[in-house]
Amino acid sequence: MSLPPSFQEPPTTQSLAAARATLDESRKNACSLTDKIAQAQASLKQIVAEAEAAIDDMLREQSLVEKTIAHTQAYLAPIRRLPGELLRELFLWCFEGHPCCAWVLSAVCTTWRCQALSIPRIWSKIRLFTNQSSSPDTIRLWLERSGPTVPLDIEIYLRVVQSEPAAVVPYPRRRRHDYLTHTFLAAPPPPLFGTGPLPAPGHLIVPHFTPSVTPFIVPQPAIHHHGGWESPPAVPMFHGQAESAAQPNLHWGHIAVYYLVQQMHRWERFVFRFDKNFGSIAALKSITGALTACAAPLLREFEVSSASAVFYPTEWGWLPSSRAVPGWVNPLPKLRTLTLQYAPFKPTSPIFLQEATQLTTLNIRALPASLIPLDRILGIISANSRTLKSLRLHFSSVSHAVLPLPASTTLDHLEDLYVGGHHLLSQLIDTLILPDLCALDLDFDAPREPIEETISSLYTRSHNPPLRSLAVSYGGPTPPPGTPVGVSSGQTPSSFYYGYVAAGTVVSWGFLGEMGGSLEVLKIGGAALECLIGTLMAPDDAGGTLMTGPNGPGGPAVPGWACPKLRELYLRGCHAHAHASNDGIGKLVKMVDARNPEGGGSANAGMGSGMVSRLTRLELDDCGFQLGGDVVQWLEGRIGKGAVVCVEPQVEACVVCSPHY
Repeated sequence: MSLPPSFQEPPTTQSLAAARATLDESRKNACSLTDKIAQAQASLKQIVAEAEAAIDDMLREQSLVEKTIAHTQAYLAPIRRLPGELLRELFLWCFEGHPCCAWVLSAVCTTWRCQALSIPRIWSKIRLFTNQSSSPDTIRLWLERSGPTVPLDIEIYLRVVQSEPAAVVPYPRRRRHDYLTHTFLAAPPPPLFGTGPLPAPGHLIVPHFTPSVTPFIVPQPAIHHHGGWESPPAVPMFHGQAESAAQPNLHWGHIAVYYLVQQMHRWERFVFRFDKNFGSIAALKSITGALTACAAPLLREFEVSSASAVFYPTEWGWLPSSRAVPGWVNPLPKLRTLTLQYAPFKPTSPIFLQEATQLTTLNIRALPASLIPLDRILGIISANSRTLKSLRLHFSSVSHAVLPLPASTTLDHLEDLYVGGHHLLSQLIDTLILPDLCALDLDFDAPREPIEETISSLYTRSHNPPLRSLAVSYGGPTPPPGTPVGVSSGQTPSSFYYGYVAAGTVVSWGFLGEMGGSLEVLKIGGAALECLIGTLMAPDDAGGTLMTGPNGPGGPAVPGWACPKLRELYLRGCHAHAHASNDGIGKLVKMVDARNPEGGGSANAGMGSGMVSRLTRLELDDCGFQLGGDVVQWLEGRIGKGAVVCVEPQVEACVVCSPHY
C-alpha cells in the first residue's frame, strides 16, 4: 500500500489528481479489509460452534458413562446381594427406633418398596397428626398395609381447624411427585398433652395426665379402594342440621372411626387426642365393642382426650357398652391403662367395673358439667383396688354420695395418687388406705377442712408409706387478667377459679416434720413463704421444735430436720408478706445455706445422726417478689448452675437473671 501523499505544499492540478487517485485506492482497500475481517469472524464462529458442539457431545457421553458407572456400582454394592431375610430384619430394627419408618423405606426404590409392603409389622404403629380437612383414607391405607392380624398401636392427634370455603376440595388427590416429596417426619405438635418445665412468661401449658407423644408423620396418599375394604356407611346428620351445612370436613370422624372400629379386635393401644370440639365428634360414640364376644382382646391402653372441655348431651359407655348378654366374657382382658379427659362417660360402664379388672393406671378428668355422686367415683376405685398403681382424678363438679361411703378402702399397690377439683373429693381421700404410696398430688378448689389434716390422716392411716413426692395446689399459674373462662390457657380448674386455695389455707406445715422422712420432691402453690420455709430450715433456725422420723426404711433419724432427704423444691404463687418480703427471702437463703453448706458437703455430716440431702433443684414461679440477680447467683452457687429457675412475669429483671430463659 502506497504512503499517503504530502499535503504541505499548496495544491496544484497535478497534486489534486494524485490525491483523488489515492482516495479511491484507500476506499477500495478499506472495503476489501472489511470483507476479509467478516470472513475471518465467520470462520472463527464456525470453529467455536463446532468445538462447543464437540464438547457438548463429550459431556453427554461423559454423563452417560457416569450413570453407567453409578448403576454398575449400585448393582455391585453389597446391599444388592443382601438376602431378603436380612433386609427384612434391618427394616424391623429400624421400626423399633422409628415407628413411622415404613413410609420412608417404601419410597427408596422398587425393591425396598416391595419389601416394606410385605412386612405388615412395620405398618402397625399409627402416628398421625392431622386435621378434619385431611383425607380420612390415610387411616384406611395404614390399616390396609398392616395386614389382617398384626396388633395395632394407634396414636392420632386431631388439630381442629376452621371450616374451609365450599369451593375448596377438602380431600385433594395428590400426585405421586407431591406424595413422595412430602415431608414425612413433621415436628410434634405443641405440648397440649404433656407436662414439662415451667413455661416462659405468657406461654402456658394445658394440663394433661399423659406424657408428650412421639413425633407424628403426616402422609397424604392418593385415595384408592381395593382389597376387600368396605366403604364407610352414610354419615348421619346432626339433629337440626341442614343438608347444605354438612360440609365434607364434618365427615372426617365418622369415616376415620369407622375404619378403626372395624379393626378393634387388633387394637393393642388406642390413643385419640384432639384440641377442641369438632363436627363429627359423635363418631367416637361408636367405640362400644361387641356384646357377644371379646371386643378388644389385645387392648392394653385406651385413651380419648381433649385439651378443652367438649360438650355432648349424653354419657358414653365406651368399651364395651353392656354386659347383660348370655355367656358374657370379659371383653377387655388385657386392659391396663385407661385415660379419659374431657370426654363423656358413664361411671357405671363395664370399662370401669369389669368383673376381672386388671387396670393398673386410671386417669379421669371429667367434664365440668358432669355431676357424679361421690360413691360412684369410689365405686370405680374399689372395682380396681387390687391392681391400681397410678390413680389420677379430677372432677370439677361432684354431688354428695347416694349410698354411705365405706369406712376404708385399701389399695395395696397404689404408688401415685392425684386428686383435684371439687372439695368433696377430700371425703373420698379420707376413706383410702395406701400402704405403698410414693407420690401424692392434691389440688382442690376450696377445701372446707384444712388440707394438712387430710394429708396427715392419710399418711397415718396408711402406716407411714414411703412417700417421696408431695404436691399441694401446684396446678397452673394464675390466669392473666381478662382471660375468659373455658379457654385452654394452662390452668387447672382449681387454680383458674380460686387460685391456690388448698395450700393457702394451711395453718401449719409441721406435718412435714412428721411425715417427711422419705420426701424428696415438694411442690407447693399459694402458701405463705415464711411459714413454709421456716419449717424447712435447720433445727436451730426453726427453733428446734420439729422432729423427723426415720430417714427412709431402716435409715437413721435426723433430729429436728423436716424432710431431710428433700432434693427438689418447687414453689408457685407462694407469697411473702408485703411488709416483710425481705424476711421471706432471707429465710429462703438461710434454708439453702443450711441444706447446701459451702464447699459441697452435706448438713449434719459426721455427726452420727444421719445425713441431710443437698437441694439439687429450686423453682420459683409467680411468687410475687423479686429475688434480684445477686441472690439468684448466690443460689446457683450453692445448688448448681441452671438448677435455679425464677419466673416472675411482673418483674422483668428477675426473668433476665434466670438461666432458664
